[in-house]
Amino acid sequence: MNAIVAVDSRWGIGYKGRLLFSIPEDMRNFKRMTLGRAVVMGRKTLLSLPGGRPLPERENIVLTHSSDFKAEKVSVIHSTAELLRKLSAYNPGNVFCIGGAEIYRLLLPYCNTAYITKVFREKPADCFFPDLDADTAWKSDLRSDIMTSGDLEFQFCRYVNKKPLKQYISH
Repeated sequence: MNAIVAVDSRWGIGYKGRLLFSIPEDMRNFKRMTLGRAVVMGRKTLLSLPGGRPLPERENIVLTHSSDFKAEKVSVIHSTAELLRKLSAYNPGNVFCIGGAEIYRLLLPYCNTAYITKVFREKPADCFFPDLDADTAWKSDLRSDIMTSGDLEFQFCRYVNKKPLKQYISH
């Protein structure tokens, strides 16, 4: 499994249910990386998408504690064990965890790779991604050149988990 996220300089990812940044190059990269693959998210992340609708041309999987939650064109899962069983049918490289913060914290130990867009700006944030630079289980192995969008500087980074948990539970 992979994680994909944009973070500010303090690893902030959101504020009051919204992303901190809207960078066209980052959005294109997200689409390129996830198109045709499975995306795993929490209920609030799904509801924050345009129109509260699933991402097109991807299999949308929502992990939620809400037992009565239903959404069209979405697989709704209610436990980590159930999610891991479902994901056992996928190639791990074709699954992307896309948030929010609680889902990232839960699934990051199962991820082999994290694709991080680092934005060199601090913004008010109430949701954070774990600081992979401070986590000895993760190693940054690839960084793009620093790019700009408007007045923002950012960089695409790839981190590799040195010891991911066994990703999937067999049926």
